[in-house]
Amino acid sequence: MDTLTTLINSYFPEPHASLINGIVLGRPLFVTNTFYTQLKNVGLIHIVVLSGMNITLLTAIIMNTIVSFVGRKLASILTIVIIIAFVHFVGAEAPIVRAAIMGILSLIGLLYGRQTIALYLLFLSGLIMVIVHYQWLTSISFQLSFSATLGIILFGSMDYENDQQDKFMNHESIFLNLKKYFIEELRISLAAQVFTLPIIFWYFRQISFISPIANILVAWLIAPTMILTMITMVLGLLNWQLGFVCSWLLYPLIEFIVWVVEVLAKVPYGSIKP
Repeated sequence: MDTLTTLINSYFPEPHASLINGIVLGRPLFVTNTFYTQLKNVGLIHIVVLSGMNITLLTAIIMNTIVSFVGRKLASILTIVIIIAFVHFVGAEAPIVRAAIMGILSLIGLLYGRQTIALYLLFLSGLIMVIVHYQWLTSISFQLSFSATLGIILFGSMDYENDQQDKFMNHESIFLNLKKYFIEELRISLAAQVFTLPIIFWYFRQISFISPIANILVAWLIAPTMILTMITMVLGLLNWQLGFVCSWLLYPLIEFIVWVVEVLAKVPYGSIKP
């Protein structure tokens, strides 16, 4: 893990490096107090300090993306493989393992195309993990990943019917297809956000009125950021220069997140502390 963190630090300046390490590896933030306060004020602190929820979003977005091409069952299997590979790659730490187990069991439920099965497996996985290690019940990461998964199953899950495979194969314009794609990704992100907002408020004791806008602008970037980071790290481990070239593709995404944080943090009365 330290090797990967060092590699990312060699490619990016701050706060970009800390954001990437937080989003993908769940590492503590090494940023200025000003930027940390800005993250809290705009309601984005959860995406960079609690990687469990990010895996939940990654799972849902990958599933939604590839199901249009390969069908529900194969998409679920491929997504499960990606989750396992991600956990193995970044390290099997508790928050990541918990989110991975929940995501995998929920996907098994979706294999049958039934929301009720996905819900059953989600609650069953949560119950099993609490029985095995009851202290996890008080873990913020556990609560966030569970709530995010619940929101996605209830309101963010796509209707994976056969006609979904033709979503990008019809005669509609590319613009309309892209519009549909981003609307679906936004729906997934918002479904997760709505169910996690009460938990975020309870622990961080802050109400961010600008948070919905910030999350709309940033949440859809989490999955591509994680995927590009993994590719950058793999290439970087093989050859530093190869990873550096790939980091050029990742930098604009992180720069946009930094820009959103800094701009929205300047909005008057964007957040309050009760």
